[in-house]
This record gives sequence, structure tokens and C-alpha cells, in this order.
Amino acid sequence: MLSPLVGGRLTPLPYPQHVDGRAAPVCISTRALQKRFPVHRALWEILRHPLQRPETTVLHGVTVDIRQGELFGFLGLNGAGKTTLLKLIGAVLHPDAGSATVDGFDVVTQAAAVRQGLALVTADERSLHWRLSALENLRLFAGLHGMARHVADERIRDVLDAVGLGDTGRKMAGAFSSGMKQRLLVARALLAQPRILLLDEPTRSLDPLSAHAFRRMLRDVLIGERGTTVVLATHNTEEAFAYCDRVAVLHRGAIAAIGSAGELGSRFLPDRYQAWTSRADHPAFPSLAQAGRITDVVRSVPDAPDMAVTFDIPGGEHAATHVLRALVEAGVPVSRFERVPVALSELIERIAAEHDATQAQGAVPPPRTVSHA
Repeated sequence: MLSPLVGGRLTPLPYPQHVDGRAAPVCISTRALQKRFPVHRALWEILRHPLQRPETTVLHGVTVDIRQGELFGFLGLNGAGKTTLLKLIGAVLHPDAGSATVDGFDVVTQAAAVRQGLALVTADERSLHWRLSALENLRLFAGLHGMARHVADERIRDVLDAVGLGDTGRKMAGAFSSGMKQRLLVARALLAQPRILLLDEPTRSLDPLSAHAFRRMLRDVLIGERGTTVVLATHNTEEAFAYCDRVAVLHRGAIAAIGSAGELGSRFLPDRYQAWTSRADHPAFPSLAQAGRITDVVRSVPDAPDMAVTFDIPGGEHAATHVLRALVEAGVPVSRFERVPVALSELIERIAAEHDATQAQGAVPPPRTVSHA
């Protein structure tokens, strides 16, 4: 992504570097996974039709492969099936159809082996004992795992340091902030040294700064240093597309698209940029538009001393570099040049619309996969 033009030169943006996991082995695999739940009915409906057992399909036809060392995101609106999918992968629920394996173990017939290699973390802070310190919470959980005291103490220090709580271990959990409680839940999950971590809406109750710190901890410590595979279920588009290596968009219980944020954006949305300048009326802009190098030019309301000129640039970042050079060579005083942040909710809506349109034609489509090629 192009960075803002500061002091006459492009400066790098502090975006995380996504890993290319195409060569890594698959650790989670699902095939045509389906899950149904009974429909909750009012008492009068039960009395009127006592023999009926209506069901609703929460997941249908979910097929996905997740590779070792990935930060993989399931993105979808509330009710899209994200939590149910994590529970199926974590062998908490049984699928009604299809199959799923974790490290080669089947989630139904080898559920115990699956649970030994992964940990499922929800945002439920009530599962912590608030009248106990962080150390005591973890010692209690280590005892449930049957760990010897000396092993548990060493591992507790290790996981607290990993999540940034090394100096707060003796503080009561009830006095923790929401962000610290979420970190403590992750530390508790890491006690068993899982190879795979499943996180369900982990930043739901966090403020923006705490959420950012938590996500960086996932990437830098758990994945970067420990090689843990992290699967994240979220409805936060920024969280999914800015921090995950790949994203699967869940829509009405099915995967509508899989890819990175850049890949999905290049497929469904145009490349829109802004040039901030004191010469928004410079003839270079209509000249570039006439040549077809920029389209849909829009000038913002003047904001002294500069105003933004917004336009699409066909051809991606390479073409954007040439447009910026052309503006500067034409004498346009550009103080800032940047890509317009993509409205990711619009991205999901477009993917979902294409998915629904394909379904309306009489066939359930395969997930839209955007390749690296």
C-alpha cells in the first residue's frame, strides 16, 4: 500500500506483514461441514404442534483449509455461524454432516486427541475467579490439567510474560481491565501449550488501544515467536483484514469468499486514492482524466490550506505510483497522497450480493477464492 507523501517522499506505513503460508502444512481441514439446531418455539406453538421438531441450518457446506502458523479470520455478521464453526473445530459440538480434522484427528471419532492440541477461548470473563489473583487463577487451572507444582509455576510465569501480564500476577483478577482479563483468558489457554488457538470475538469489549495491543500480541508473540496457529472469529472488519493472513467471509452459514484483504479488495472494489493539494484546480487533474489514467474525480470542500482530490486509478499501486509522479512533474503541490480506506462493510455486502445472486440461479456456489497468482 502506498504511504502518505511526507516531506516530498513516501514513508512506510506500520501495517503488519502477512505471512505466506502456502508452503506450510494444513492443520485444520473441514469438508462440507453442516450444523442444525432446533428452533426455539413459544409454549403455545409447542402445545399446538407437540410432534413437530423444526430445525434451522446454521452452517451448510463449509469447506476450508487452515495452515500451520496462520492467523486466520472468520468474518461475518452476528448469526453468520462463526461461533458454531469454532465449536465444531474445537470438538465441542458434533457436525450433522460433513467432516473436520485437526492435525489429522477427526473431531467426532477422535475428539479427545483434538482437544489436547488446541484451546478455545471465548470472551466470557465470568469464567475467571475474580476474587483470586492471576497467579491463583492459573494455578487452579493447571491443577485441573494435573500439572506438578514446579512445572505449573514455571509455565505460569512463561504464559503471563507471553501475554504481557508478567508484573501483574499477584493482582486480583476482578481488578483487571477488560483487556487484561482477555489476556488472562489467553494465558490460561496457553497453559496446556496448544498448537492451535481458537478465539471467539476476543476484542469485543476492548477499547481501540487495548484491542490493537491485543492483536499485536497475537501476531508478534503467539505466531511470530511461538508458531501458534490462531483462528479468529470476528465481526470487526478492521480486525480481520488488517491483522489476519487470510479471511473467510461467512454469509448465512456458508463461506462466500476466502482471501487476504488486498486480494478481496482488488476483486470487488476499485482502487481509490486522495491527493491533498492547494491547487485542486490544477489542469493536471483533467488532463490525467482525459487520458484515462484517473477516473471519477471528486474535489472535496476546501479545507485550508489544502483540499482533497479523490479519484480512482485503474491498474493498482503500480499505476498509482506513476500518477503521483505525473502530478509532481506537472507542478502540482501534493502534500499528501494516500489510498482511501476501503469501506469493508461494503466489501462484505458486495461479496454477499454476488453469493446470493449465484444461489438465486439455482446452485450453491463454491467460496470465492482469490489466488496469489
